[in-house]
Amino acid sequence: MNHAHSQALFSRAQARIPGGVNSPVRAFRGVGGDPIFFREGAGAWLTDVDGNRYVDLVGSWGPLILGHAYPPIIDAIIDAAKRGTTYGAPTAAEVEFAELICATMPAVEMVRLVSSGTEATVAAVRVARGFTGREFILKFEGCFHGAGDPFLVKAGSGVETLGLPDSPGVPQALAKLTLTAPFNDLGAVERLFAEKGKDIACAIIEPVVGNMGVLVPKPGYLEGLQALCQKHGVLFVMDEVMTGFRLARGGAQELYGLKPDLTTMAKVIGGGMPLGAYGGRADIMSKVAPAGPVYQSGTLSGNPVAVAAGMACLKALAAPGTYKRLEEVSRMLAEGLAAEAKAAEVPVTINRVGSMLTVFFTSEAVYDYPTAKKADTARFGRFFHAMLNEGVYLPPSQFEAAFVSLAIGEPEVAHVLAAARKAFRSLGKTG
Repeated sequence: MNHAHSQALFSRAQARIPGGVNSPVRAFRGVGGDPIFFREGAGAWLTDVDGNRYVDLVGSWGPLILGHAYPPIIDAIIDAAKRGTTYGAPTAAEVEFAELICATMPAVEMVRLVSSGTEATVAAVRVARGFTGREFILKFEGCFHGAGDPFLVKAGSGVETLGLPDSPGVPQALAKLTLTAPFNDLGAVERLFAEKGKDIACAIIEPVVGNMGVLVPKPGYLEGLQALCQKHGVLFVMDEVMTGFRLARGGAQELYGLKPDLTTMAKVIGGGMPLGAYGGRADIMSKVAPAGPVYQSGTLSGNPVAVAAGMACLKALAAPGTYKRLEEVSRMLAEGLAAEAKAAEVPVTINRVGSMLTVFFTSEAVYDYPTAKKADTARFGRFFHAMLNEGVYLPPSQFEAAFVSLAIGEPEVAHVLAAARKAFRSLGKTG
């Protein structure tokens, strides 16, 4: 494929944008080469600035569960924008949207809209600290909760892709307030809570990890974590920025039958626009200003364009059979990829929950940070570029989830698997 225009744009970008990109994982550092610049998306397909087309398995890192330029969402955005893009004042749509979220997410009784997942997680932790009067928080190794200072300790996503386990600029005093435990290890949490439980405000977790590649919770793990939190008075915070409205209409908490104290949301909830939210028990959320003393605000929070997009997205997902169809396509892709790898004698482990999946280049089971780190990142990089050359856009990192959209049908599945057949075979020959 010819990428001359992308290469020219990247050269220009590096002079004015740090690393040439506005979010680190876009830079292809985890796979080598230069990033692709895109011109447009339609349904399951992306077109780059050189006119090359790709089946998209990134989906803007999760929001585009309905595919690119989904007509009802585009119509809702245009209609809202015609009446003004932001008012800095309440609207009726915000109320309707909040009611819809609370009716859909099992544990959300009250909700506050923000503009990103990072805003949502940072605010949720602040509320947890304000509600409990405790300062420490617990996160899990490899889980990524946005680029807020409290979370850049043993984080996943671009932090892991770039080999930056911690970030300069995060004060040591603040970093010391973030405790970590291995994902899928309930015993480690029990020991930590026995020692420090009375000082911990909250435990925040991705119920299905998407930022170390997909890590699947072991049976009983999340339920056990919730019970331990209740025992020690630690607020249980589920980061559903990725999983919310994707793994089920009511998110991972519906899928696993959980009731967290606080929930963070973004991505799918915004229908492709910058929108996030955090919510939970009414007694906790009542501490948020102006109802209570915990301050959080945002000029563009709940702006009418983002709310219109989010409303159109969530209403579309309510159609009967939506998640069944998404599961079927995702299963076809995962099983097909596994079969192609086996035929080419390339050892892989494929982790999938619903429409989130990762092809790990390792023959061992992958269930936590250390086992994910055993994956062959160099081999993944070769696989990524082989797939790219065949018109399939995967996340440019071994440590990110691929996302399946409802726009992907049997023709796109066939295209991806034909590309994978060639890609895996090329790896078998070159190692």
